[in-house]
Amino acid sequence: MAERDREHRFDEVRDMLRGKRVIVAFSGGVDSTVLAHIAAEVATETLLLTIDMQTVPQFEIDQAVDLAGRLGVEHKVTRFNWTGDNELSANRPDRCYHCKRSLAKLWLEVLREREMDLVVEGTNATDVRGHRPGLEALQEIGVVSPFLSAGIGKEDIRAYARERSLGIAEKPAQACLATRFPPNVEITEERLAMIETVENTVRELYDIECVRARYHGDLVRIELPHDRIAEVGQSSTLDDLVHAAKETGFRFVTLDLEGYRSGSTSS
Repeated sequence: MAERDREHRFDEVRDMLRGKRVIVAFSGGVDSTVLAHIAAEVATETLLLTIDMQTVPQFEIDQAVDLAGRLGVEHKVTRFNWTGDNELSANRPDRCYHCKRSLAKLWLEVLREREMDLVVEGTNATDVRGHRPGLEALQEIGVVSPFLSAGIGKEDIRAYARERSLGIAEKPAQACLATRFPPNVEITEERLAMIETVENTVRELYDIECVRARYHGDLVRIELPHDRIAEVGQSSTLDDLVHAAKETGFRFVTLDLEGYRSGSTSS
């Protein structure tokens, strides 16, 4: 998108938030951070609201807290017992729909308590390719998606972050840990911890941000960027990775030779 057109679209977002008391659903990712930056500039009051739940890795919560501090915006972290909701932990194909409705209800509770005007979240025009039941849930319950409304895509958002030196422009997308499980496989706190441990170990040993540990019973299938597979497979620390995965409860540890691809567990 041309720079002039891009700025015009961001002006549309500013107009949506200007003079309002706004809650930003804040994960610390690129989209919600840019949305928070804009809200802080033009809204009358801005509250960043992060949901701490078992399907969100702890490092992401920590990053969100750090980013909110750097933005200088009020930040609230609310705990949600995700695995305690049977409708979610059963992991049926409509899980995303019910999850987003549950989160939206939490956001709206805070909205009413604080007497704010609206809740906004960072879904963008690039995100809506394909079926998005979670987005349907947000629209039904009244959560606003300014980037989507203004036709702003992911690369436009990264460009905004880059131009304003927000420090997150190249941050890879992170899907919730529930996406590591095939449909209809129960998601428990223990299984989520197993997945999180494997992914954290890969990050620590190889400094790879884009990693997915897919759950298949007693086997974990690790997806990495194509250009890192050979390096990890031949590394002197491979035994450390295998040991860490087995310590969590897996019997078999595999590297997926097809590499990372979004949604491979459900395909």
